[in-house]
Amino acid sequence: MISRIVTGLALSCMIAFAAQADEATAPKGVVELFTSQGCSSCPPADRALETLAHQGGIVALSYHVDYWNYRGWADTLASPENTARQYAYARSLGRSGVYTPQAVLNGRDHLKGTDAETLDGRLEVLRAKGQGMTVPVEASRKGDELAIRIGAGRGKADVVIVYFRQQQTVEVLDGENTGKTIDYVNSVTDVQTVGMWDGSALDLVLPAKMIGTKGTDGFAILLQSSGPQGDPAAILGAAVMTAETKS
Repeated sequence: MISRIVTGLALSCMIAFAAQADEATAPKGVVELFTSQGCSSCPPADRALETLAHQGGIVALSYHVDYWNYRGWADTLASPENTARQYAYARSLGRSGVYTPQAVLNGRDHLKGTDAETLDGRLEVLRAKGQGMTVPVEASRKGDELAIRIGAGRGKADVVIVYFRQQQTVEVLDGENTGKTIDYVNSVTDVQTVGMWDGSALDLVLPAKMIGTKGTDGFAILLQSSGPQGDPAAILGAAVMTAETKS
């Protein structure tokens, strides 16, 4: 899997985090949107992801990729790691290439991510086929520690933490979206693997260091299987925690 394995995380005392009630136990699914500020087709997808994030019950994540930067505008939220994750999904899904705006659903399927209703409906189809969030994942804040509980199920998977910034507004000054001011939600800043799950119930207690730093004010926990080459594949369970209040 394209992520870094970590043994410890330090939690900022300046931000209190709360699990989103519906999403912490049984979200409908996970939508990972691969987008770019330099792509003229992407703003509708960014708005669709915002709709899904605000309606609740869906883990909605935005990964800004860097391969549009050559068109005259360097995406201010992009990273090579986000691009690498998209290419890793392409291998898992048996595709020869990538595109934007691409939405990957539950690590199992993909489609153009411009319509919130279509994305929501596809998650319903996956859930009806038994390809939804079948393993319970819960997260809670205990003092300066993050407690993660993974339920029992079948198979093996990584426990992955995806850090994000809940809200970003960017004025694009060049490229295909010149002159547009675009709102982004849940923009991913880092992906880390923090544990392994073998099908048995698992409890993890982690000190953290990235939460609340560099603008990060939320994270998702993904229980994600890997393909033969270690690429990200099916997501079996998920939860979200976001910043609630500042002291």
